[in-house]
Amino acid sequence: MMWQDPELRTDYAPAEAEHPGDYPFTRGVSAEPKVWIMGQYAGFGTAKESNERFRSLLDAGVTGFSVALDLPSQMGIDSDDPRAVGEVGRVGVAIDSLADIEVLMDGIPLEELSQVRTTANSIGYLWAALFIALAEKRGVHPNEFGMFIQNDVLKEFIARGTQIFPPEASLRLAVDCIEHVARETPRWTPLAMSGYHIRESGSSATQEIAFTFANARAYLNECVRRGVDVDQVAPTLFTFLAITTDVLPEVAKFRAARRVWAKLLKETYGAKDPRSQQLRIFAFTAGSTLTAQQPMNNMVRTSVEATVAALAGVQTMHVSAYDEALGVPTASAATLALRTQQVVAFETGLTQTLDPFAGSYAVEQLTDELESSIWSLMEDIEERGGALEAINSGRFARDLAEAAYRHSQAVESGERVVVGVNRFPADTEPLEVFSIDPGTEAAQADSVRSLRETRDQGAVDAALSRLAEDVAAQRSVMPATIEAIKAYATLGEVVTVLRDELGSWRPSAEF
Repeated sequence: MMWQDPELRTDYAPAEAEHPGDYPFTRGVSAEPKVWIMGQYAGFGTAKESNERFRSLLDAGVTGFSVALDLPSQMGIDSDDPRAVGEVGRVGVAIDSLADIEVLMDGIPLEELSQVRTTANSIGYLWAALFIALAEKRGVHPNEFGMFIQNDVLKEFIARGTQIFPPEASLRLAVDCIEHVARETPRWTPLAMSGYHIRESGSSATQEIAFTFANARAYLNECVRRGVDVDQVAPTLFTFLAITTDVLPEVAKFRAARRVWAKLLKETYGAKDPRSQQLRIFAFTAGSTLTAQQPMNNMVRTSVEATVAALAGVQTMHVSAYDEALGVPTASAATLALRTQQVVAFETGLTQTLDPFAGSYAVEQLTDELESSIWSLMEDIEERGGALEAINSGRFARDLAEAAYRHSQAVESGERVVVGVNRFPADTEPLEVFSIDPGTEAAQADSVRSLRETRDQGAVDAALSRLAEDVAAQRSVMPATIEAIKAYATLGEVVTVLRDELGSWRPSAEF
């Protein structure tokens, strides 16, 4: 077959056209075809249970994985805290301290991993500290492996709701992490600008990119204000975007996003390093397109979405399991999701031709239209005070609510077809749904209490005292947080110290 020919050209555009790897990178950040990093999002129950799932996925060919954290961990709440009751280990793995990370990563060689990703947003600085401490205990330099920390706390105020501190304080902590990583472990990704959750909350493709880049500007502005060169930070960043089943508009969205980012970094921030101008994309199949009705249809949806991402030239991909609309994926469903990526990557030949839709009348027009609408919305946000003002005023929340309502109305009216839901409904046999061991919560709470009884409490107290001094003095929290984590302070203890100084987020009337 022709696509298997090693002499096959990777681009068919005329010499005068933009080519992959050329500014403004509409057609991709690399001139050479590459298979994306294949990662699967997993995590549930205890660290030991999740470790077993991760090791099986690595054996199946995963080259990086995403750690799903339970809600208490995402909020910096310890598993034995009364506020955690009923949520420990439910939507992800419970992580309370370095002791849990040691179990989670047991038998997994850090230096062989291309990426370890996580949902840590409000606790991005803590996640960085956990893996820095783990690496030091193993005698591995943290820069010898890949770490991918979402750390995009601003979108939590817009889309997910796991924010802990007020927006300004949250931005400060996120940038403490970004600054530390850029200077100490430049192989790591300290920020994944997350449009995924914005899209999952009902946004349009334009809003997904424009809101994401508005947040990115807030992070970059704070880094620059601190004296960090944009070319020291921007090359370490990723963006995290959704893939839906709207094939051509989604391909155009990724192309337009790369173009907008390149121009923004070059023209607004004066970035000189081409890597700063190159938008690296982690694409994640949209959970919102999965249905509990006729869930086997989800395999088709995710296959289409994976193909879209391959056509768009992404750097990292996750494919959702077909049973995720029902709960945590079963092991077989998670493996099938990985196999979907592998079939698309190794059997379709799509990786042999870069940006194959270039020159398509439809895709080029969609790309231009999306670029224009993204710039227009971004400029409007900036003129009205930027991302922080849009969060504090409730503008982002209102815009997403309106977009989600329009989408819901389109589905309910049948204007937007969802097979098996509003068109071609049918009864199906119930699926086996993954269930969490009911004893997990009590066991994890006991584990935290046991840790507090056996650790060096004096070392914990000293580290937390230093943290309190540093946050009050407006110094970076990273050194003291790393010290506290190494002493086996819990996430909840660190967050409590910070909350005493920074306060807690309270929604305004606009929310």
